[in-house]
Amino acid sequence: MQRLPTDTELAARVAMLGDRRAFGLIVDRYQSRLRRFFLGQTLGDQQLSDDLAQETFIKAWLGLAGFRGLSSLSTWLFRIACRVLYDHVRSSRPTLGIADRADLQARATVADAGLGIDVYRALALLRPEERTCITLQLIDGQPLAKIAKITGLPVNTVKSHLKRGKERLADYLRKNGYDKQ
Repeated sequence: MQRLPTDTELAARVAMLGDRRAFGLIVDRYQSRLRRFFLGQTLGDQQLSDDLAQETFIKAWLGLAGFRGLSSLSTWLFRIACRVLYDHVRSSRPTLGIADRADLQARATVADAGLGIDVYRALALLRPEERTCITLQLIDGQPLAKIAKITGLPVNTVKSHLKRGKERLADYLRKNGYDKQ
């Protein structure tokens, strides 16, 4: 039985040889995780999530020669994803008004049902930094130290964002009938 190459081996093959198959394996390993991350950030907008994930992989392909291996490949990819997200938010900020937020919530309502709708609505109430930390921990299962590396924030700041974000989520869900019994 042939063993699967490690992330580091794949990254080296891409960086040194431009190996497209090796990059395809990286995409296969991380595509669903990145899309899930972006779904949480875009409040369920699947098309935008796919676009942002694709942009992340394009930037990764172009930048793999600069990957130094000081962190794991997944941390490096999520760091790129955070930058792609922040660039998107920054470029669309002037046009993202109340009507656009309502449109995002309406799309989340159509795309999902029940608790999913309320989770997207609750996520919409969070500040972007809180939403990023919450998504990375609760949806993707990342530990605090890795969230800090991905976001470039100190661990204590990540803890603060998680605490405030979880409180806001719990408060919203409690007010909408999801009481702990």
